[in-house]
Amino acid sequence: MFKLTSLNLNGIRSATSKGLEAWLAKAQPDCICVQEVKAQAADVAGKFETLAGLTGHFHFADKKGYSGVAAYTRLEPSDVIIGFDGGEFDGEGRYVELRFDTATRKHSIISAYFPSGSSGEERQQAKFRFLDAMYPHLQRLKAQRDFILCGDINIAHREADLKNWRSNQKNSGFTPEERAWMTKLTGEGGIVDVYRQLEPDATDACYTWWSNRGQAYANNVGWRLDYHLATPAMAAGAQSVDIYKGAKFSDHAPITIGYAW
Repeated sequence: MFKLTSLNLNGIRSATSKGLEAWLAKAQPDCICVQEVKAQAADVAGKFETLAGLTGHFHFADKKGYSGVAAYTRLEPSDVIIGFDGGEFDGEGRYVELRFDTATRKHSIISAYFPSGSSGEERQQAKFRFLDAMYPHLQRLKAQRDFILCGDINIAHREADLKNWRSNQKNSGFTPEERAWMTKLTGEGGIVDVYRQLEPDATDACYTWWSNRGQAYANNVGWRLDYHLATPAMAAGAQSVDIYKGAKFSDHAPITIGYAW
């Protein structure tokens, strides 16, 4: 069993101050993909290169206190790929890929942070550009190797993936265009939404993000924004899933899936 976790930290300094490392030591994932590190290399040095015995590999944003992703792993990767588009989004720290290649097998674990468009139309258009770049990238990668992409996708795909779907149909994260992108990716794109493979009918239990406004967390008024997206061969090994809500490290909950490796 290979335990793979994804978690949007909403700041690595904040999440670790709330007990993240102690939870990792107890949960013992083999790899955790994190998003919104909100730190630079100098902030990580001497403090966060490792967490609970896992070694981190980072893609920092150019802008301080913004975005950034990492993948912490117990296994030594054969290669680490930083960034995916060589352009607009690589400066935002949104993609790190760990490759674990042998003579007979090529596979990757990716930590990715898709943009949010909730701050306004400019960022929503940037989100659409990101999706337009990410889809062909994943298709090219799929033709070369198996992978699991973990991350905050910032899209709730189906009505079952958020509490108040009727009132959010025009809001970023649940627009028809974003949902259509997910439908295409998990349909003709041949990428598997691993959580839905394991829990096809889950509703309230599937949420991984809650607004800080009002009593959203207390009332479980949430969204499913955090995904494991995998090639079919990797998804076929998925055996168990857990969304941990015993402690609150950020406004997201960690989602862990156990795979036959």
